[in-house]
Amino acid sequence: MGNLIILGSQWGDEGKGKLVDLLAEQFDFIVRFQGGHNAGHTLVTGGQKTILSLIPSGILHEHVQCLIGNGVVLSLSALFQEAQMLIARGVPVFDRLRVSPLCPLILDSHVALDLAREKAQGANAIGTTGRGIGPAYEDKIARRAVRVADLFHRERFAAKLGEILDYHNFILQRYFQAPPIDFQRVLESNLDLGERLKPLVADVTGILEKLSIDGRNVLFEGAQGAMLDVDLGTYPYVTSSTTTAGGAAAGTGIGPRRLHEVLGIVKAYATRVGAGPFPTELFDEFGEHLSRVGREFGSVTGRRRRCGWFDAVALRRSVVHSSCSALCVTKLDVLDGLDTIRICVGYRIDGRVSGTPPLLAGDFAECTAVYEDAAGWKEPTAGITRYEDLPPNARSYLERLQALVGVPITIISTGSDRNQTIVRHSPFA
Repeated sequence: MGNLIILGSQWGDEGKGKLVDLLAEQFDFIVRFQGGHNAGHTLVTGGQKTILSLIPSGILHEHVQCLIGNGVVLSLSALFQEAQMLIARGVPVFDRLRVSPLCPLILDSHVALDLAREKAQGANAIGTTGRGIGPAYEDKIARRAVRVADLFHRERFAAKLGEILDYHNFILQRYFQAPPIDFQRVLESNLDLGERLKPLVADVTGILEKLSIDGRNVLFEGAQGAMLDVDLGTYPYVTSSTTTAGGAAAGTGIGPRRLHEVLGIVKAYATRVGAGPFPTELFDEFGEHLSRVGREFGSVTGRRRRCGWFDAVALRRSVVHSSCSALCVTKLDVLDGLDTIRICVGYRIDGRVSGTPPLLAGDFAECTAVYEDAAGWKEPTAGITRYEDLPPNARSYLERLQALVGVPITIISTGSDRNQTIVRHSPFA
């Protein structure tokens, strides 16, 4: 056994939460290493649905301790709202959760800036969730962020908050003609929530290092998808954090030699939320089928996801970025009943066919997908738990994806419930 990173290998919404929940039995600790409350992880256990956006997906397991690493931008109000939802269902969140003091805080002014910027961009808007994630990461990089540790020193927190709000309000009022954010209200609300948070604050890096020395197993949970990485994704149509496997080290403070395996989660087709290039996007009855049968609406925002065929070209590059050692394919059952299923095996760019994606988003948007057709299947796959019981054409489809990407498919999800899963090989077999 050892430490495992689980991350989305497409544009997000691949079903990472279910896999974290499923594999949590094998781990003592689960740590979230990037993103904020803009990512929805949906868990279904015994028919009961739980939607999490900030707290790690292992929180439902009694034996698991959950950690939020320094790479996460933290909305205190969102954290406690989510915690109260879980507590109302009998989950002792505060006994199982610890938070790094180095997490930057998301303030009301970050949300206001996010919304004002998207509104000003109009048709050119990136399509953010409007929850302040991007502006919070901007302040982190600019070295002016207010962090969790600052909450416990009132004068220092007030001074830093006053400085950052002066800057934010200047932009809101002078550039966006938007109303300012009240300093006193933000100060008192965050200090009050900080007192509630204080018992949960812990040295996450120190905990992880001791666990590694003791030979304990840790699961590192990512948010969004690797193709939305701020450095390596379809920039500028990306999120504001490092969503590839390298983010697990930077977002927790643990060294890369402590990370052992990387499980990439992919859908049996592709989806994307928000703006940005999407070469296999469908606007026909097949796209409607994927959207309707796959229930492709964001669990946090409710936004409809764009749907398309599986893109092996983009996924191969994503696998390179994160050194994926294995893949999990989700939502295979959504393809049930289709006569033909298409797989993107190349991009046509300026009359040439390439097996690798362009580096610039502008060029990416000019790509035309080159497809290979696979035979569909009529038999239902929903709920199947043994690979041998899948329809022959479903197995052929999975084996073709595996050959195109060059990474073994070890887990297949055939439904939303934790038990509707085929585990061909454990990540640590």
